[in-house]
Amino acid sequence: MKATISKVKNHVGGEVTIGVWLANKRSSGKIQFLELRDGTGYIQGVVLKNEVSEENWAKAKELTQESSLYVTGTVREDKRAPSGFELTVTSIEIIQIAQDYPITPKEHGVEFLMDHRHLWLRSSRQHAILRIRNEVIKATYDFFHDHEFIKVDPPILTGSSAEGTTDLFHTKYFDHDAYLSQSGQLYMEAAAMAFGKVFSFGPAFRAEKSKTRRHLIEFWMIEPEMAFCDHEESLKVQENYVSYLVQEVLNNCKPELKAIGRDTTKLEKIKAPFPRISYDDAITFLKGKGFDDIEWGDDFGSPHETAIAEHFDVPVFVTEYPTKVKAFYMKPNPERGEVVLCADLLAPEGYGEIIGGSQRIDDLELMKERYEAFHLTDPSYKWYLELRQYGTVPHSGFGLGLERAVAWICGLDHIRETIPFPRLLNRIYP
Repeated sequence: MKATISKVKNHVGGEVTIGVWLANKRSSGKIQFLELRDGTGYIQGVVLKNEVSEENWAKAKELTQESSLYVTGTVREDKRAPSGFELTVTSIEIIQIAQDYPITPKEHGVEFLMDHRHLWLRSSRQHAILRIRNEVIKATYDFFHDHEFIKVDPPILTGSSAEGTTDLFHTKYFDHDAYLSQSGQLYMEAAAMAFGKVFSFGPAFRAEKSKTRRHLIEFWMIEPEMAFCDHEESLKVQENYVSYLVQEVLNNCKPELKAIGRDTTKLEKIKAPFPRISYDDAITFLKGKGFDDIEWGDDFGSPHETAIAEHFDVPVFVTEYPTKVKAFYMKPNPERGEVVLCADLLAPEGYGEIIGGSQRIDDLELMKERYEAFHLTDPSYKWYLELRQYGTVPHSGFGLGLERAVAWICGLDHIRETIPFPRLLNRIYP
């Protein structure tokens, strides 16, 4: 019977055939131990010289790292094995013998591994990280569908910037200028006016020339938008969503978390509600921590975010930033116009901002004033203004960077391991 490694638990005592690659091999006299993988998991295949034909014994000896094969054997329960099972091999059908596989069990430099990213994905650690990423994606769809959100796909090619910045990738759209999207948010606001609660999940592009461990040029964003929703209601959705992601990973990715050595006791604390600190109080806190150069009105950099987050062992909201450091569409606090109804969610352990969100301006005249202040005279912004002209309502939304969230959940040193093929300032290969 054909099976996968993840399903061998259903065939204990029976014989199965699995298409696999050889991850590693060792031998001890008349026994060969094959570490096998098929994409769903790992299992040890045991080849006993006295119990297989000479041909199959020879085939097992011939196998090299990353050779491909069909292996047939009897499933045995073994509590010592990482998967809890092993395979007593009865026959082997070789598909290909791999020659000189470049990523050997020794240490390799990061640049070498990145040049071979198409192969590095096969390693147990990278495999585990990307399965955790997959769980976060699945949990995202489950959470928003369970809360009656509709998925809407915004365009990737746009006629303008989402936030009025210049860090965009420009291209020609026939005889027009176009840009790769840096956010789907403006379009999601339009969708929210049609469907009430929506979310998008898609790629975003930032042309910032940044080399930090937190930045990618191409990344994936989850961007919910909610009509008839104020800032406070949005914060509750955000903290419940992040708590759900973490708990789903804890429940469904135990082998993967173990494979990457993640301290899960830190993740077990991640449950809503999350603490909050105002921008004002954050400035006072930072000055008390020796950041004498920070002044009210300054935006926070990575060292500032890290210092704030280290004071908490769960994510923390920093709320109500100065109007002048935030995007044009954020709604000012009605009682204090110099700050906006917004929040950044900072992950613990030094991972920085994983969510940015705000209540959006819903007043037509105020939005017109913002257009003038930000010099948004391009006709491509006309449709966004019309959302305030025809049936405007209070509405809020946020964006979660998938890769930053995965980096934090996995406890990784660098964001480049959270995406299959990272695009960095100096890298577009492979």
